[in-house]
Amino acid sequence: MSHDSVAEPGVNRPAISPLEIVRVLVLLVALATLALWGFGSWAMPWNIVIGIGAPVVLLLVWALFLSPRPVLHLHPFLRAAVELLIYAGVTLAWWSMGQAGIGIAFAVVAVATGVIAGRRALA
Repeated sequence: MSHDSVAEPGVNRPAISPLEIVRVLVLLVALATLALWGFGSWAMPWNIVIGIGAPVVLLLVWALFLSPRPVLHLHPFLRAAVELLIYAGVTLAWWSMGQAGIGIAFAVVAVATGVIAGRRALA
């Protein structure tokens, strides 16, 4: 039996694109933003509840609808709407912290990567 016919684990995995790296960074910035907003914008004890709860809710929504292997499959337009709601929430969190410029920059990068990824998925 030849070793050429047996594939090694991980060999057939597709290459990671720069777009996927940026999308992961957008998700990490969104999680950090919601934690910062929760811990910094609310009084005790709500700051602990929201500082932990908001990123957890974001992760659950991402896992349910937006992950590469989502639990619940949505129509691409509904998936885009969920993604836009997340981006809008993070942008509003930056605005409520008095950092509108960072919020706008996040929104531009997040929406641009989402549109590019969406166009690739539909192609």
